[in-house]
Amino acid sequence: MNIDILSAEQLEQLQDLLAQAQNILVCCHKSPDGDALGSSLAWSAYLRGLGKQVTVAVPDAFPDFLRWQPDVEKIIRYDRHPEEIDKALKEANLICCLDFNAPERLDSMQEAFEKSTAKRILFDHHLEPQLDAVVSVSRPELSSTSEIVFRVLWQMGEFEKMDKKMASTIYSGMMCDTGGFTYNSSRPEIFFIICQLLTKGIDKDKIYRKVFNNYSQWAIRLRGYLMSQKLNYLEDYHASYYTLTRDDMRNFHYVRGDQEGLVNEPLRIKGAKLSISLREDDRHDNTVWVSLRSVDDFPCNEMAARFFNGGGHLNASGGHLNCSMEEAENITRQAIIAYGDLLKKK
Repeated sequence: MNIDILSAEQLEQLQDLLAQAQNILVCCHKSPDGDALGSSLAWSAYLRGLGKQVTVAVPDAFPDFLRWQPDVEKIIRYDRHPEEIDKALKEANLICCLDFNAPERLDSMQEAFEKSTAKRILFDHHLEPQLDAVVSVSRPELSSTSEIVFRVLWQMGEFEKMDKKMASTIYSGMMCDTGGFTYNSSRPEIFFIICQLLTKGIDKDKIYRKVFNNYSQWAIRLRGYLMSQKLNYLEDYHASYYTLTRDDMRNFHYVRGDQEGLVNEPLRIKGAKLSISLREDDRHDNTVWVSLRSVDDFPCNEMAARFFNGGGHLNASGGHLNCSMEEAENITRQAIIAYGDLLKKK
């Protein structure tokens, strides 16, 4: 099976950039998820294998259930060590931008990032890239940035250098961005890649448990509470939404990642087409974070752009609102009603 992803020109440019660079910074988006971390860790491990000096920088915290990943202790958070990352950005010959395509996604790290004169490589699978790079691999149709990293390494003839640790982070990233291969994962190339990763000795079942079966008792109680008490299901529209407030967080000892993937749960309702999560920011007033998930051809990304200042993929998108939770609920209902024809279509 041919899984090459780069043009001949891109392949040559990438090889030249890697040959010339010695100090490389790998970075991903704010609130890193499994794909952002998996792709960053795998790519940085490959670069270290080439003898490069590599810094892996993230804007802020990531979920506890991803801390098992190999080399995760080498990640530096900008919100905790800005001077160290600022220095790395100034000294970098090359910046590798993984799983984001706009500088704004770096949050507080954006200013230092934009001041850097280093050349850039972009590996991403989100729509409408807004980031200049010498080599830009932007493939929104693919499952994840981790899939892109695998395909780049495969095309470069570097698969033999991939060890079990690298394979496990790539698999984790692909798994996380497809909900355990339950959406955006029907292409045969994905399962060809999984087969190759298994030859490296990874335990895919154990990786699944580490990611999805790794909650505290309070997280389980919170998830049950949100589904039983906070879920609003608009039956005529086959759509639902739920809210997570600061009070809920305090009552259930919330930590980042406790509701990871929960927005997918209402899609298990027979006939459901759309699920929306509204989470109140725990630090900033009048800020609500929005996650959208859908099935089949319902365009989450269009709704996110039109109503929630966001975007993303067809079936998985996000955004935010600068308003109270009550206002956010009203906007959400308006959004569902506005897309009523699509949601009601059989």
